[in-house]
Amino acid sequence: MSTIRTAAGLLAGLVFGSGLAISGMTDPSKVLNFLDVFGGWDPSLALVMGGAIPVSALGFRIASGMRRPLFADRFVLPTKRAMEPSLWLGSALFGIGWGLGGYCPGPALASASSPSIGLIAFLIPMAAGLALSIPAKRRMTRDDPACGVK
Repeated sequence: MSTIRTAAGLLAGLVFGSGLAISGMTDPSKVLNFLDVFGGWDPSLALVMGGAIPVSALGFRIASGMRRPLFADRFVLPTKRAMEPSLWLGSALFGIGWGLGGYCPGPALASASSPSIGLIAFLIPMAAGLALSIPAKRRMTRDDPACGVK
């Protein structure tokens, strides 16, 4: 089952990465131009998101009617519903990084096949933030068991 799950994850990642590349969302200038509403605004990111939302909604609708996922024993869903400071801080850092660099993690990884100085300048802090988040998550889970997933 683990091999099938890995292959399904790889396929999903390839489809996602291909969609990012085809839509041009791996180009940070597209993102930065979308955010520049008073300059050379480019609405194409909104169109990509507008197309992704119904597809995602359909997927969630189908999944909500299933007893269990196709390649796992159970669904793993978050148990917390509160908007905590760590969520606000993480969201702010994500938005700042996105606005400054024009990348978010998915497009950044999809762009790794043709690296640039800007991409490397984004990926290094992203990797550092991920590395720092692992012990922080362990500490939060140890201090508050409800922080985990069920």
